[in-house]
Formats: sequence, structure tokens, C-alpha cells
Amino acid sequence: MKAWMPRTIATLGLSSVFLAASLASSTADEWRTTASLVGESKYGSDFKQYDYVNPDAPKGGTINSVTSGSFDSFNPFIVRGTAAAGLNYQGGLLYDTLMAKATDEGSTNHPLIAEAFKYPDDFSSATYRLDPRAKWHDGKPITAEDVIWSFNFLKAESPNFIRYFGNVTEAVAVSEREIEFRFDQNGNRELPLILGDLVVLPKHWWEGTDAKGKKRDITQPTLEPPLGSSAYKIESFKPGSEIIWSRVPDYWAAEVGVNVGRNNFDRRRYIYIQDENAEWQAFTKGGFEDIRPENSSRRWATEYNFPAFKEGDVIKREFENTSGEPMQGFVLNLRRPQFQDRRVRHALTLALDFESMNRKLFYGLNTRTDSYFEGQDLASSGLPTGKELELLEPYKDKLPPEVFTQEFRLPVYDTPQSERTYLREAIALFAQAGWKIVNGKMTNETTGEQYRVEILGNSPTDEIISGSYIDSLRKIGIAASLRIVDPNQYVNRYRNFDFDIVTGQFPQSSSPGNEQRDFWSSQAADKPGSRNLPGIKDPVVDALVERVIFATDRDDLVAATRALDRVLLWNYYVVPQWHRPVIWLAFWNKFGIPEKQPSYIGADIDSWWIDPEKEKALATKYKSAD
Repeated sequence: MKAWMPRTIATLGLSSVFLAASLASSTADEWRTTASLVGESKYGSDFKQYDYVNPDAPKGGTINSVTSGSFDSFNPFIVRGTAAAGLNYQGGLLYDTLMAKATDEGSTNHPLIAEAFKYPDDFSSATYRLDPRAKWHDGKPITAEDVIWSFNFLKAESPNFIRYFGNVTEAVAVSEREIEFRFDQNGNRELPLILGDLVVLPKHWWEGTDAKGKKRDITQPTLEPPLGSSAYKIESFKPGSEIIWSRVPDYWAAEVGVNVGRNNFDRRRYIYIQDENAEWQAFTKGGFEDIRPENSSRRWATEYNFPAFKEGDVIKREFENTSGEPMQGFVLNLRRPQFQDRRVRHALTLALDFESMNRKLFYGLNTRTDSYFEGQDLASSGLPTGKELELLEPYKDKLPPEVFTQEFRLPVYDTPQSERTYLREAIALFAQAGWKIVNGKMTNETTGEQYRVEILGNSPTDEIISGSYIDSLRKIGIAASLRIVDPNQYVNRYRNFDFDIVTGQFPQSSSPGNEQRDFWSSQAADKPGSRNLPGIKDPVVDALVERVIFATDRDDLVAATRALDRVLLWNYYVVPQWHRPVIWLAFWNKFGIPEKQPSYIGADIDSWWIDPEKEKALATKYKSAD
């Protein structure tokens, strides 16, 4: 889904096992407001507003966005149904969380529904204190009962929260405004802070009845606009084709620090368009899509030559992104028998000629990704040494020997002979695994069957990035193909791991922790909706994930994460693709933009605003889509 969403740091995984020195040295059970997991926040404990926003930004206007597919639900917390644009498992435009992730610092939280939190020295619990001003859109206060009800539901039903809060046993009201979360383990240093990621839902609304007197059921999809608490509410919608959000004029948290100078658009309109080319044409004409996150190197390099761009009415801009890059790659589904041999997975990795693709398809604008923690100090490199080696040594007989003897390197197709060299290596690995080429086909020596793989996609972009790889696989006798399905079918198959190969992303924070269970653990492998796309079930990976979660300090965390990264890489669960350390945005020249944008996330669209004079000038030149 391509619609521009408010960017809260990538994933729920802004977690850590390292509490900043400023917090570690604080008195036990001291109430804390702004808190960081990787060092003291630059704002200290008295956060008033982000330093890059315009606190006097005008409110008004409509921002138009385009998205693909359709929607059939306003419930983003369950596996069933496709949630409408503007909703996600972090609450989206509708629901606030206990605390808000910082947009300009990694692993830092600022107050929102909760004004403060505390925890004891042994990290056995955490208590959150609610802001007395917090209220729902119907004017009723947000209560400890709402928080407890939300926690119980999300931990029981939401695939994104089940393992994230796996060590939280219960939530108990200490008073009308205080909730204590109790843990089944001591020493899990990240849990006190990441409970701030909890989305708070209105118990009284979800347990009530709809206009027809039917009792609501939060475990099911719904097209009844839910009651919310955040800056926007659903104004109108056409099922599957359009949804319009309107700014809540009396939003309770409008003056809370994280919202000052933000949420400036009166309306957010999302239009669903089924075809990627039609989306592009809609953007070039104006009125359908005002800001376009561009992911196509070809388009960025060659297709911004339409009249509105030439006249300066559409602007291209790169925004620096310093938060690291997600691993993106062709995910090999280990639930399928053809991927269970590591030698085969290695061979499939050797067959990807990134250099030719980058030159011919991407105009040299991409960089190969070679770590699950790309661009961070958490990425492994060279050979394991020191504490990282100490962590890996106990598993030496269960790990690929190369972990200890070779630096992990992806193939580099830099000479005319490279293709022959790497494809020969791939054929040799297949042979070791019991496959040989017979009459031009990679054939199983036991069954006589040809090796087959199917890549699942949902857009013409998938054809571009898959085509070259498929050609390489066919050169070594593999029956490789691409299946394009509609966006809704794609989402359902993706959630239920119904694919051989699919392009996946694994975004990481600067402080990995509990969310790693959802990415890599055996427990998550067969849970629909989990982020363990490859279906990894490896006791060593499980152990290293726990080691990351229970690291004792930053150095320990870095060593444990590098060890995990190294083991994931050498097991070839994913054929790594590429990344860019910048964000590309193209936008119609109707916005006021703060002079500075937060480099941590690249761009904070919520800090932009509509410039009435610019918008009026555009309206006189281009026909509105309304």
C-alpha cells in the first residue's frame, strides 16, 4: 500500500535492552517523562516541542494521497480484513499511544496519553500515569480501565503485540490514573519503556452497540467508523475506494509537545487506484496525490519531465535518513521443502547479479544491503571477535563453519567473467544438495523433478526487480516464474506465508529488543501476520534473540546484535537486495515546510502545512480532481 502515512519510526520495534545512563542512574521508582534507550534525549526531561517544527504553522487545507488495492475494515489490529488508509497497528490517525516515539531521535519516547512512567531497579514491572486531560472524541476521559482492556485485547489477538509484550503478565489499576504492568522476568531492561507503544482503545465504545443495536466485536472487521482519541477522525468514506479524515478541532493533545506545530492539515483524503501507472498519471495531473514517495530509480532519473515539473509546480527533493536501512530482499520461505537446505539458499543468493541490475535498471542509484542492521553500529563485519565471539562459541557445532572463518560477502558481478564464476558455484552447491542439471533442467537426483520457484508480486515494479533474477535462475535450469496478484490477494497471501519467494523488508531500530522474537523466533514462524516471513525455526537464533533482549548494557547489546546479524546472514534466509540512504519525495508546490526536517526519519510530513497562496496559484492553472 503506497499511501503516505504519518511516519512514526518505521515499526513497533523501537525497543532496546539498554537504558540510557541518565535513566540508569536515576532513583528507583522515580517518575520519568521523556526517556531514551540509547542516551539522554537532547530535549532533557522537559520536552516542549520538536526543535524543527514551526509552532505557528497555520492549520487548514486538504492533503490528497493515492493508495492501491481496496479496504474492507477499520480494525487494523487483527489478521482478518484489509484496514483503510490512515489506520495501522500502531493506531494511525485515529488512536493515540501511551507515549509517542520521537521523530528526530532513535529509541526515545515523549509523553502523550501517559504523562510519566516509572519502574523498580529489578525491572520487574512498570507503572504509567495518565495525563488527566486525555479524552476520547466523545469527550469521555481515557481511563486506566481503557488501558487495561486494550492491553488484554492486543496481547491476546494482535499478532504484532503478542510476542512484543510476551513477558508482561498483567496490567492492574493502581489508581484511577495509574496502571502497573507486571512482568514474569526480571532484568528485561527494555520492557518499562516500550510499554509506551501500547495503543489505547475505548472500552466503552467497543463493548457497546452500533446504530442498529448490534453488539460490537473488536475481534472482527468492521466498517463502522470507530471512536478515537487522536488528531483525526473518519469524516466520510466509500468502501474500497476512498476515505477522508478530518482534523479534530478540540483534540485534547493539540498542545502536548509531540503535536505542537504538527497535524496541520484540516483534511486527509486517500483515493484508491488499482494500477501503478494510473497512480503515476494521477500524480502528474494534480489533485489526486500531493506528495509522492518515489521508490523507482528509473522514474526518479528519467520520468520527471512532465509539464508541471518543468514549470516548477512539482518539486523533487532528497531527504537525508540517518536511522539506518532495513534489510530488503527476496525472502525464501523455509516452510516450503525446496528452501530447507542452506546450500540451496546460498546458491540462490549467488545467482543475483546486483551490479548489472543497478547499472541497467536503477541508474547506479542503489547500494547493496549486506546486513540486517544496515548503516548502524549493530551491523556485523569482518570476523567475530571479543564479546561477539564469546557469544557465538557455545553454538560452534550448530552454526555454519564460515561464521568463524570467513567474512560474509555477497557476490560482486564486476567483470564479464563474474556471471560464469558465480553460476558455476551455484550449480556446485546444488549438486552437493542432491541436484544436477539434466537436459538443461536442475533436477533432483532422487525424484527426477525440476527445481521450481515462484516469486509473488502485486505490481509492475515486481516485474522489473524480479525479471533479471528470474533470467539468472533459468540459466542454471531452475523453473523460475513470477505471479502477479491483486493487492488484496497479495496481502492475504503475505500474511499467511502463502508464497515461495516474496520481497520483504525488515526495518530495525537503533535499539533492538523484544520485537526480534516476532522477526526471527520459532514461536512466531507459523503465526499468521508475524514478521518471521522466512519461517525460521532455529534454536541458535532463538537463543541469540533472547540474548539481545537481556543484554546488560550498550556494549553487550551491540555484541549480541552483531552475533544475531551474522548468523542470519550465513544461513541465507533472504537474498539481499538494495537500499538508498536518502528518501525521495516529489510534491506539488502547495506546502509550507519547516527549514529543517528531522534527519532521523528523513521527512516529517505532519510538520508541513498548506500554503493558501501557493494552493490558489495551482488551482488557477490545473483542473481540480474534486
